Amino acid sequence: MKKLMLLALLTGLAGFTFAQHGHHTGKAMQQASPVLYTCPMHPEIQQAGPGKCPKCGMDLVIKDQATSPTAQPSPATTEHNTTAGRPAAPRTVRYDLYVKDTLVAYSGKTKKAIAINGSIPAPTLTFTEGDTAEIYVHNLMDEETSVHWHGVFLPNRYDGVPFLTQMPIKPHSTYLYTFPVKQNGTYWYHSHTGLQEQSGMYGALIFNKVAEPIIPAIPVVLSDWSDMRPKEIERFLHNANDWFAIKKGATQSYTEAISKGHFGTKLGNEWKRMNAMDVSDVYYEKLLNNGQENSEHPQFKAGDKVKLRLINGGASTYFWLTWAGGKITVVGNDGNDVSPVEVDRLIIAPSETYDVIVTIPENMQYEFRATAEDRTKYTSLWLGKGMKMSAPELRRLKYFEGMKMMNGMMKMDGNMAPMGMQMSNQQMDMNTVMYPEISGDDKDHKKDSKQQQEMPMTGMEHAGHQMPAATGDLVTLNYGMLRATEPTTLPEGPERLLRFELTGNMDRYVWTLDNKTVSESDRILIRKGERVKIVLYNNSMMRHPMHLHGHDFRVLNGQGEYAPLKNVLDILPMETDTLEFAATESGDWFFHCHILYHMMSGMGRVFSYEQSPPNPELPDPAYARRMLNHDDRMVHLMGMAGLESNGSDGQFMIANTRYRLSTEWRLGLKASHGNESETYFGRYMGRMQWFFPFIGFDYHYNSMRDGTERNMFGQLSNQSNRKALVAGFQYTLPMLIVAEARIDSKGKLRFQLKREDIPITRRLRFNFMANTDKEYMAGFRYIVTRYFALSTHYDSDMGFGAGITLSY
Repeated sequence: MKKLMLLALLTGLAGFTFAQHGHHTGKAMQQASPVLYTCPMHPEIQQAGPGKCPKCGMDLVIKDQATSPTAQPSPATTEHNTTAGRPAAPRTVRYDLYVKDTLVAYSGKTKKAIAINGSIPAPTLTFTEGDTAEIYVHNLMDEETSVHWHGVFLPNRYDGVPFLTQMPIKPHSTYLYTFPVKQNGTYWYHSHTGLQEQSGMYGALIFNKVAEPIIPAIPVVLSDWSDMRPKEIERFLHNANDWFAIKKGATQSYTEAISKGHFGTKLGNEWKRMNAMDVSDVYYEKLLNNGQENSEHPQFKAGDKVKLRLINGGASTYFWLTWAGGKITVVGNDGNDVSPVEVDRLIIAPSETYDVIVTIPENMQYEFRATAEDRTKYTSLWLGKGMKMSAPELRRLKYFEGMKMMNGMMKMDGNMAPMGMQMSNQQMDMNTVMYPEISGDDKDHKKDSKQQQEMPMTGMEHAGHQMPAATGDLVTLNYGMLRATEPTTLPEGPERLLRFELTGNMDRYVWTLDNKTVSESDRILIRKGERVKIVLYNNSMMRHPMHLHGHDFRVLNGQGEYAPLKNVLDILPMETDTLEFAATESGDWFFHCHILYHMMSGMGRVFSYEQSPPNPELPDPAYARRMLNHDDRMVHLMGMAGLESNGSDGQFMIANTRYRLSTEWRLGLKASHGNESETYFGRYMGRMQWFFPFIGFDYHYNSMRDGTERNMFGQLSNQSNRKALVAGFQYTLPMLIVAEARIDSKGKLRFQLKREDIPITRRLRFNFMANTDKEYMAGFRYIVTRYFALSTHYDSDMGFGAGITLSY
């Protein structure tokens, strides 16, 4: 009995002990599994509390809730990273991208845009070198689309250029891009269909090294936003409308020239047939970083180093990059490592990427500022927590100083004048005369400072800690300072030398290589195994970021075998730059200016590998070629109609790169005023397109006037009911006066001089016309909005009138 009681006691004690152990074990397991927060797009980011993802800036969510169908790839194939220096095995990484129309209100006005997975910019896609990428693009829109993987080495069929490497992704269909990840670094992806990139279709693409350095890294996608529809922006540019200059305060009118002591500069500028100088094409309502005008990352403290993976996803904006915390250390460019170089600032061209490292000096909040090259706006990234420390202010450009410089650089025929030196690799920026921080203060500084103070402040900015304006001792990055971290010499092979001249016409917005658009030129044949060397000379007054698809090229910048590798080369006016690449691929690859509107106007070429197998993505190559050529052959409409007290005069025009069909009319309010129209069809000739031969038809009816009248040549002209075919030409003279000479089917000659849009003030325009038929006109137009103006003019046939002018 005693043994039985002892056994029962021991059994109960053991059960109690086991129960207690199980209780503590369960409690310990509960303590070991706290609530975790993760990023919907970067599930490897996990922390115990809420916050923001250090990679993309998205708000972290509870791990079990991170299943948003619009923001997370398949859990089995999400991106991965290295842990404590031990890389995971390479694997197939899948993303699903859903492209859909959306609405945004960046400027306070609701506008249409394009989002991927519900966000602008698109989700950051992260891979590790050695992975295989599987990216399913689901086009939920009612229009075609495509995705180009910028700077990526991949099979030609997946490069993402519609009608060159693939057919467009049809509405409501899915397309799979798949390629091995052979690189590491900072890249990006964007639509290559029409102007969709301007509408928000772009995102960061990060290829980590197998053993990525352990340092906080933030992808920063810079972009520009306009409330205007991209097609309307493109049309305005081709119609030589200066509305964007008005919005930016960059018209450089005669009143401004006189007030600044530059009347002679303005006259010299127009004598050489140049319009107002500008450094960018488009006025944007907002500049953004990661979809925000101001973004904050408060998790950093004094002494922390942060890597910024900078991507310029802007359609046409160059950004000056400055940092409130001291020097910027550049460690990578276009996905390739470079030897670290410390600078005070750098400019990033559209489509370029830079990896930079900044250090948080103290426990305060420091601004990394990206300012548009035209200095109209900026966007800010704030690192750290505490009192705000602002980056240096870049003040308004000194346009007339730049115009004076440009007058000396340009010849009367529109070509650049020899300077007795060869500039290259951004090492001599002639535009520095426009920078107040380098060339000295200007008269507008006080005014600009006042405007700056009136701008909304971001957070608790402390005036006493505003960073002072920079001086001429600034260290500015240029390509000559970039040096690869290991030799980049190309393998041996036959050399193919190609030379291109970057040409263009700002007035009609035609941008070309050797004065030919993509549709006007043959494909450039190269062979696998060749070393292709390209010499580029920029014979235009605009800078051009030239991008080569599918390859890295060496920039010959004086660094010998350590010449840096890039896929975008930004070429300043008058520069001659040389690059070379190894022809190692097959198929057709695009080489083009990455300012979106320059590319769409035809500034590019196609490199085509000889003896390449047929591309299975293009079942009808001839049709694809016609469609590829469609972009720079697109026609643009323009119209202007005056509605005044004496009648209506105006014009309608439809034009493309080379051709124009236009009709001008004068419709009198009274029968004695008569009605007249002139219709011309012709082709612009020459690089500057100053010469325009035409044929057309002239109609003039006036039932109240004498039927015949002599012109200044003594020839009789039928004024009551004139119907005649005409042929002649127009030529742009110095001072931008258009001279016209023509003969009609009755044998009558006419010579005419005409000038429109003489900028008296920023918004007031003067125009005049006179011809040998003893017809003349002069008037003013005050621009109120981009489509509406107040106007008045005197016409020899219709007399004086005042009213409004509508423009399109």
